[in-house]
Amino acid sequence: MQEKMREYARLLVRVGLNVQKGQTLVISSPVECAWFARMCAEEAYEIPCREVVMNWTDDAMARMKYLHADESVFDNVPLWRRHFYNDYALEGAAYLAISASDPENLKGVDTGRVVRAQQASGCTLKDFDRLQMCGGFPWCIASIPIPSWAKRVFPELPEAEAMERLWDAILRSVRVTGDGRAVEKWQEHIATLSARLEKMNGFNFKSLHYTNSLGTDLTVELPEGHVWEAGNDVTLSGQTFIANIPTEELFTAPLKTGVNGVVYSSMPLVDSGNIIDGFRFTVKDGKIVEAEAKQGEEYLKAAISVDEGASYFGEVALVPYDSPISNQKILFYNTLFDENAACHIAFGEAYPCLKGGHQMDKEELKKHGLNDSITHVDFMIGTKDLSIVGTTHDGREIPVFTEGNFAF
Repeated sequence: MQEKMREYARLLVRVGLNVQKGQTLVISSPVECAWFARMCAEEAYEIPCREVVMNWTDDAMARMKYLHADESVFDNVPLWRRHFYNDYALEGAAYLAISASDPENLKGVDTGRVVRAQQASGCTLKDFDRLQMCGGFPWCIASIPIPSWAKRVFPELPEAEAMERLWDAILRSVRVTGDGRAVEKWQEHIATLSARLEKMNGFNFKSLHYTNSLGTDLTVELPEGHVWEAGNDVTLSGQTFIANIPTEELFTAPLKTGVNGVVYSSMPLVDSGNIIDGFRFTVKDGKIVEAEAKQGEEYLKAAISVDEGASYFGEVALVPYDSPISNQKILFYNTLFDENAACHIAFGEAYPCLKGGHQMDKEELKKHGLNDSITHVDFMIGTKDLSIVGTTHDGREIPVFTEGNFAF
């Protein structure tokens, strides 16, 4: 198991981030995952990187803050934190985020405080957010188990066994089996994604029509000059990286005002420390005009009201139902994994998925029909019977997904 963990750390640092000699590495990690963060740091120093800088997080302290801190705290971001994120991003540092938290850590917290904190962060960390979206620096999100998360995924098991099961599920998802071939397996996987990517870009669809038995009936218009992208990316300086490990998706940006219909979630969404389940959106001219949920409706409505752009969409992503993550039949309660088990859509900020989009500023992207927001939240819509039909600019209808999987 120790060898698997080291292989995983090596994969994240050398493939996920592709850390370069002399480059700074920033690691955001829960305090419970300190041992793995150190393992990643050791791998980076072997390259050698310039420096590893740590940004520690803690579920318990975050919950205490949202429950008890002074009201003024949620409307401001300290100057040191602004510089920490923005300055390292402007430097071109590599960012590794270890995503592991209790899915309901902020249950019962005043949603107004959460929204205000998001708004304050979005306004003051603009350089970081802009550079992250346009390839200004390499970044990678990955996960390892912590007890509170493992118990949510496997509630019937003792803590130690739940941790073991979640470790096994994560390592399977990221193609780490202990044989030392993880990098080779990822190269093969990226080649498969690239082949599908070429086909999708070749179609140059005008719109996509989604339907399934849950009731989803949604038409998504795509902007002129849109491009599909995959999990592998390249920074503006030419450094390759993989933003999410695992990743199974192809994604692009929808036309902000070109989404219409009804879309149902197919899996629970964990957002801002709360679980939202059984929800649907009614969308007109791109805007979410109605939102309902069986669980966590107040959190859902708060999430789409962070700013004006939060009620519009910024991403559509294609993920086959028959994928390594989906086939494990595990609900991870972690978007990094669940979004790679099903097709998903995100409300909020759009990735600059346009020809030449990474060189465009915010105003240019808006002129091309892309959404702007300080938030970006993925939610899952894929099902075993999902159908997606693409319509070309000359009116041809081409199946993209049939029975939940790619039609080609």
